[in-house]
Amino acid sequence: MASAEGGDKYRSFLHGDGEKNTVWRHGAPPNYDLVNKLFEEERTKEWAEGSVEERVQRLLKTWEMELVHKVRPEDQKSVHPKNYSATTNGLKPLTREEVTAMGGYNAFLATTLPPEHRIYDPDAESVESATSTFLTAFPRGFAIEVLDVYSGPPNPGIAFKFRHWGYMEGPFKGHPPHGRRVEFFGVCVFHVDEDTKVEKAEFFYERGNFLASFLSAPPASASAASASGCPVMRGD
Repeated sequence: MASAEGGDKYRSFLHGDGEKNTVWRHGAPPNYDLVNKLFEEERTKEWAEGSVEERVQRLLKTWEMELVHKVRPEDQKSVHPKNYSATTNGLKPLTREEVTAMGGYNAFLATTLPPEHRIYDPDAESVESATSTFLTAFPRGFAIEVLDVYSGPPNPGIAFKFRHWGYMEGPFKGHPPHGRRVEFFGVCVFHVDEDTKVEKAEFFYERGNFLASFLSAPPASASAASASGCPVMRGD
């Protein structure tokens, strides 16, 4: 994957001539300075530039950026132009157009729980309300890192473990901020073509534990316990 031009050092396809016609959700490319600072201060692994792990991490960060911030599917260069789909915890695969329409947060937090038992209900949220909810809860951003790569490029099935975290320094769906770190660990498989464009993304993580962390501050030992265990592959 090409490196970023004139801007973010962890993401591609964010700046440069290749993005001059890109339609951005908020009218301009996003600024990742705050979340990059959080990432650099608290990442647990620092991968050498050009290593398999660094390449997979760049692909993950770029994929996430494009999914959240690029309005038109045709502007998303990290995914296959026609054959892309995504699943979370084994639920129904979503096309690129479906993910773009409902928003990355809502797609990632899909659930089969009855609405009355949902801490966060993706079916009741728009792209804008979902983005506002998490930007408010995480004013310093929601950082992500790759912890291990089990199968990397040029293998067509890129499998890796990741960590996603932020600090709840703002309210979440009526719940006051507790100021502690909220994080979760998961496993992902990117199925890619010969140009390392993602054709299918499969994510597995503990959705319920992640959302419950907004209701009360997680115990100090939660991070260590989560890091040592495997995510539960369920559709809650």
